[in-house]
Amino acid sequence: MFEIFNVGFLSVTFADVIDIVLVAIIFYKVYNFLKGTIAAQIFMGLIIVLVLSLIAQALNLRELSWLLKLITDIWVLAFLILFQPEIRRLLVIVARNPIFKMFVKTENNDTPSIVTEAVFQLSQHQHGALIVIIKSTGIRGFTETGEQINGKLSVDLLTNIFFPNSSLHDGAVIIKGETIEAARCTLPLSLTTIVDGESLGMRHRAGLGITEQADVMSVIVSEETGSISVAENGTLTKGLSKDALKRKIQNIYKPPVVFGWKGMLQHYKKSKK
Repeated sequence: MFEIFNVGFLSVTFADVIDIVLVAIIFYKVYNFLKGTIAAQIFMGLIIVLVLSLIAQALNLRELSWLLKLITDIWVLAFLILFQPEIRRLLVIVARNPIFKMFVKTENNDTPSIVTEAVFQLSQHQHGALIVIIKSTGIRGFTETGEQINGKLSVDLLTNIFFPNSSLHDGAVIIKGETIEAARCTLPLSLTTIVDGESLGMRHRAGLGITEQADVMSVIVSEETGSISVAENGTLTKGLSKDALKRKIQNIYKPPVVFGWKGMLQHYKKSKK
């Protein structure tokens, strides 16, 4: 490999420079994500220990290297245990990146039409509903909190589940592709309690909360007003029309068409709107 310069006994190559830059970018991004939390302080402490460990290895200080490695292993384990929500959020953000989504296979199906029609019927009768549509990765932990259905998605099945006298109408329905995986599922509540000056009920907070922790879309029908809302990427949009709802669901199943870096940039900008 092409050598750039020497620092004493240390030889620095072009690959080493690229390696250092990439690691620095990763650490910077992670720190920015955690900034303002207790996790950021622990993360900085971990970086300091790692730097000291590298210096000890370079100077061939075996005992100090062993001690620092032991501390690093314990520190990493404690970090993973204590800050699971932050790590989960970080992984969700990575999964939502348009570059990674190019490698996720999507299929055309009737889910947008079926869900839209069912939600519109529920809205007309003011039957409350919470529907979670999985985008890329599954949410098995939340699916297992409810009743396993694994049935073919249909308008009749969805509307019957959320009929007030149904034993499954409380909780959320989780949909993957054209399959209803489970009903009466328990979802995490968002810490957000007010949106646009209006207080959120438990159903809306649950629909918003799951999108903060997983790559999914939630469709919520208000039992009080019959209004339709959609939660996506931790953002709640209220008062959707039938056509607007269908377009939002259709976007889930549209594979990104990207040609070169310019296309990637354009797709990334559109995903932010």
